[in-house]
Amino acid sequence: MVTKAKTKADESDASPSLTIGQLARRAGVSTSMLRFYEREGLLPAPARSPSGYRLYPRTALRSLLFIHRAQRLGFSLGDIKLLLAGEFARGGRGTSVVGIAQQRFLEIERRLTELLVMRHELELFLDDLTERVGHAGGDDAARVYRRLVDHVCGHGPGRVAPSTVHGLIKRLGCALASVEQDKVFAALRGRHLHVWKESDGYSILVRDRSAAVRQALEKLVLAEAGCHVHVDVNLTPTPDGLLLRARGDNAFLFAQLFLTLEAAS
Repeated sequence: MVTKAKTKADESDASPSLTIGQLARRAGVSTSMLRFYEREGLLPAPARSPSGYRLYPRTALRSLLFIHRAQRLGFSLGDIKLLLAGEFARGGRGTSVVGIAQQRFLEIERRLTELLVMRHELELFLDDLTERVGHAGGDDAARVYRRLVDHVCGHGPGRVAPSTVHGLIKRLGCALASVEQDKVFAALRGRHLHVWKESDGYSILVRDRSAAVRQALEKLVLAEAGCHVHVDVNLTPTPDGLLLRARGDNAFLFAQLFLTLEAAS
């Protein structure tokens, strides 16, 4: 029976420790980056061989991959240090390990909402341009322009809206979670609207002044009266429809909610 002799690579795989070069290659980073993570306290100081070489435990590779993933998601080195240590800083909202991750998630949702609102309004603007081209150049010109717009936008008239809004409402403990959602949302679903960001929140103009829509919006405002999540929500009738203003750090929830409702026609 012939047995295969162990190669140097086999022996290194069986070793309980990794040299700095081995760890750097497996993680896809430079050795200087590993030393930097050590200095910053993200990786514990490794053991040393009799000749003074760094010897990392194999768990260091998992920690290193975690650090890279967290950095890609925008976490600071200080936050990553807390996440790795599993520490909890008492006395402040959002400073626990879970809180740090949740706050980062909400930051991304806020940025996503800004882009979704801009896309929504740009699509409406392009629809208006299509109509103007039709008036100026006739129906054939309008059809050609509409095809061009759809090609550039990459989708047809149907709008794609975020699917995480209900999870966000629940996660934040928002008062919207306790409102009569089925009845209220049914009255608002598919309504034409405009959304825009302001310095302190979002404004949503619902182009419908019917009694059913007004009652549904009033219920939303009433639900927010004692909510700690939003600073202020109010409803104002205008000649163009009903204007809902949401102010505060988490007002983006309303923008996402209404974009979702409009898309669900």
